[in-house]
Amino acid sequence: MSQLKHAAPKILLLGANGQLGWELQRSLACLGELIALDRRAADLSMPDALLAAVRHYQPTHIVNAAAYTAVDKAETDVALARTINATAPSALAQYAARSKATLIHFSTDYVFDGSGHQARIETDPTGPLSVYGQTKWEGEELIRASGCQHLIFRTSWVYAARGGNFAKTMLRFFTQREELKVIADQIGAPTGADLIADITSQALRQLLLAPTLSGTYHLVANGQTSWHGYASFLLDWARAQGQPIKTKSIQAIASSEYPMAAQRPLNSRLATHKLQETFGMHLPNWQTGVLRMLSEISPDSTP
Repeated sequence: MSQLKHAAPKILLLGANGQLGWELQRSLACLGELIALDRRAADLSMPDALLAAVRHYQPTHIVNAAAYTAVDKAETDVALARTINATAPSALAQYAARSKATLIHFSTDYVFDGSGHQARIETDPTGPLSVYGQTKWEGEELIRASGCQHLIFRTSWVYAARGGNFAKTMLRFFTQREELKVIADQIGAPTGADLIADITSQALRQLLLAPTLSGTYHLVANGQTSWHGYASFLLDWARAQGQPIKTKSIQAIASSEYPMAAQRPLNSRLATHKLQETFGMHLPNWQTGVLRMLSEISPDSTP
């Protein structure tokens, strides 16, 4: 305990009011001095102004929870997506390298091409299919090239009780539509922002005690499902809760039947052995986090 007190960090959190940032405000607060900045105070679309804010606070640890995540819009908004997802993280990494700070950054399964059926490990070849995936991959590479101490957490299918999410949309549709069509050939693990935040906090605590830890890690809930499987799980839950349901069936469709501007990876499975072995973590099944989130957005439901 004395070691941790001696090494108490000064943590600068960027993107503090996003789904992940909101949870990180909670999970990081017990580790040291936490400075949480939203977009108004630290805008990644303006890297020079961003660096001025970082230099002002002189943090020992930077946690970047901000990103350009409008996947389809990024296809035509390439310059801004690249500035936020690659140029700004590179500037943060270079600052961290110069000042001996640590950078914690979040990436995505979209850096892979989505082929095959096996869970990807951290060293597998990438191959982004979209501008969003490409710019997130560029951000990763620039951080690694900077030489700064860093933790990059790749995650997927992120949701939170705060803000909009797939579950809230489905629950609304269940009261409005008799039949739904949901994609069944994209496979991944719904992962709660609260889980990501808690793992990040635990990893940072271990980093304070073992400063040599650095690298890229996959961070997703255990198990896998499709969007169709996820929707079916939600429908079963809503029926069990006695909620008024109009939906009688959910039809499984292929991604090709629901074209979007940005191509999504079909295989979003991420292997988490490295994370679990390095940090001694246990990752719960995806259903556990989803049920907790459902209890938060439906106060009258039974936990």
